[in-house]
Amino acid sequence: MAFPFDPELAPRMTRLALADAYAEVERMRTEAARMEADPYTSPVPVGFREVTVPGPRDAPDVRVHIYRPADHDGKLPALLYLHGGGFVIGLVDFFRNETTRIAAEVGAVVVSVDYRLAPEHPYPAALEDCYAALRWLAEHAGELGVDPDRIGVAGESAGGNLAAAVALYARDHGGPALSMQYLGVPILDDRLATPSMRAFADTPGFNRRNAQRSWDHYLGGTGLRGGEGVSPYAAPARAEDLAGLPPTYLAAAGLDPLRDEDLAYAQRLITAGVPTEMHHFPGAFHGAAQLAPRAEVSRRMIAEQLDALRRGLRAGEADSAA
Repeated sequence: MAFPFDPELAPRMTRLALADAYAEVERMRTEAARMEADPYTSPVPVGFREVTVPGPRDAPDVRVHIYRPADHDGKLPALLYLHGGGFVIGLVDFFRNETTRIAAEVGAVVVSVDYRLAPEHPYPAALEDCYAALRWLAEHAGELGVDPDRIGVAGESAGGNLAAAVALYARDHGGPALSMQYLGVPILDDRLATPSMRAFADTPGFNRRNAQRSWDHYLGGTGLRGGEGVSPYAAPARAEDLAGLPPTYLAAAGLDPLRDEDLAYAQRLITAGVPTEMHHFPGAFHGAAQLAPRAEVSRRMIAEQLDALRRGLRAGEADSAA
């Protein structure tokens, strides 16, 4: 079936063949390790360091990458960033361009989490790692030069799922207050019942088949997705009450099987009284902003992301204690 991809994106379809390997996790990880993102030149120096932070109870410590723009004084906002990869690929390094860009162009400390991966570590391992990193970030805000009142969470794809889940979990368990959540083409609903999920069964790259495999890996085996026992912290679309979540920006792609579950989640946030912005990008495939960042539609996606983060984190706000 032919799909009406944006003309600038169509030539990049060959880069999407990797996603058809979800059934072969080790091969997919090997191929992913060879992927190189388009180069990004930061307009300002950005400091980088890697640290390990205390992990969940009875679990290993969590590796995080910390980015800080070098030309900013005083306390900065912070963003907990959760990479994509269908829950099974460790793409923390592939998303380095994105995390560097956010640090440089938003003016924020970015803490990118190298969370545990499925199928070796199914739900709730990744969520536990991300929440542990959020708590560490909030508890160490002073030494990190972070304003504790301006901490947000963001993620793409599977990372968007984890960002939404972290926000839900923090709300429900008295966790650190979040000033915003950014959800980029998030994986939200294991039931796979939307019109877009049925229509895009064979799109290049992420499609219904790969969504099924991704959920099976994350939930810990076949026969679980779509069932009664799936937690809303695993599949945020299952959360019955979305009130009290932080202000949200959500991006959806027009030719993504996740499109309709993303639009539905944004609508439910609005109905629940959560300040929410949603942008639907026609002609874009899942992950376009990362795989084809120079296309016009991708540049718009990136520009909107940066603008949403600046506003949501109140970047540039004077620090009274500085």
